[in-house]
Amino acid sequence: MKKIVERFIKIARPDFNFNEILNSGDVLSIFRFLILRSIRGSYQGLFFNKNKGATLIGKNVRLRNNRYIKSEGNLIIEDYAEVQGMSSEGINFGKNVSIGQFALIRPSDYYGRNIGRGLTIGDNSNIGPYNYIGCSGKITIGENVMFGPRVSLYAENHNYERLDISMKEQGVTIGEIIIEDDCWIASNSVIVNNVRIGKGSIVASGSIVTKDVPPHSVVAGVPAKIIKSRKIAVS
Repeated sequence: MKKIVERFIKIARPDFNFNEILNSGDVLSIFRFLILRSIRGSYQGLFFNKNKGATLIGKNVRLRNNRYIKSEGNLIIEDYAEVQGMSSEGINFGKNVSIGQFALIRPSDYYGRNIGRGLTIGDNSNIGPYNYIGCSGKITIGENVMFGPRVSLYAENHNYERLDISMKEQGVTIGEIIIEDDCWIASNSVIVNNVRIGKGSIVASGSIVTKDVPPHSVVAGVPAKIIKSRKIAVS
């Protein structure tokens, strides 16, 4: 049984192998788990703009405007997550991307009034549980990027200069967030509008990033400041 299920999973993930500690009952439970998510993914994937490979979708996942969503394959969307596709540049997932439980990807409102730009995520990257990805401005995430739980990205900022009308009436200014390859964004971090996180950088838990981060830096604090360079640490 174990070998049969392993071969089935290897269709999507060629490098997959079960841990030796698992018995047949564990494997059967995992198999049922995967089949249910595969059925949901096969149906929802029919309505994507592009869907090249396997898609696994958990229970109570909300996908809106699927025709704006593209996947290069092996997409996993965990229970209770929500992806709103409507955007001028779409929601673009690379290979082996996962979206954690209760994560929210929102480029636009649901009524067709304010259409955002969208999101691009590179291969082997993940959005963590309870993440909020506010991609009304363009958000680009590179390859092999890790997000911890409850990370928030905001690619817009409210206008507030005028005093004669409410801030709510003044609208927003959209911008861009870029997170380059091989970054780790730890839990409860916030990244605001018009910030670039350089390749190989680490954002420590609870940080608020308001300025660009050079490659291979470790930043922490509110606002986030460089506390060390990974290049120096390695040398």
